[in-house]
Amino acid sequence: MRRVLLAWFAVLALVAGCAGTPPPDWAIAAQGSRTGRVDLLARAELTRCATRVASLVFEPCTGFEALLADAPAAERAYADFLAGRVAADDIALLPPQHRAVAAAGVPVPLPDAEPLAQLVAAGVLLQTGRADARVVAQAVDARLARRAAAPSRGRGRCRRGGARAAAPRRRRRLRRRRAALRSPRG
Repeated sequence: MRRVLLAWFAVLALVAGCAGTPPPDWAIAAQGSRTGRVDLLARAELTRCATRVASLVFEPCTGFEALLADAPAAERAYADFLAGRVAADDIALLPPQHRAVAAAGVPVPLPDAEPLAQLVAAGVLLQTGRADARVVAQAVDARLARRAAAPSRGRGRCRRGGARAAAPRRRRRLRRRRAALRSPRG
């Protein structure tokens, strides 16, 4: 009985000692209100949401919605733009490359901007049903430009002579695999 009480006392002492440790810095920064820079945290969440819209994933921006009360007006306007419901009064608060898309009630050509901005604009137009074939073609061109500008991510075969050079190697590999599957195992 005495051993059990001693073990419980040791556990309680350890737990009580851990209760006073401060949270790590990243946890404090993630809360935003303690850092005093809610605008930066809101902008980071909106960047994440914008990349989702550019990827044609239309879902609520829940990370930003938690910061909505403390976010600056420009960030709130951009969040409304990403959701496809920006007010006419807020268009002036948007980044310059998105103002024409937000102001137009009809399909407009994508802005001459960096590819990500074009993809975000195309995503908003698709989400609101204002995209036409021209917008889709421009979005595809922007995506290809973005992919060409991006660093290679493990496309080793394509770097050594391109996709055409890799095709014969793939065909040979497939033939060897098929032959291995057909041969009797013994």
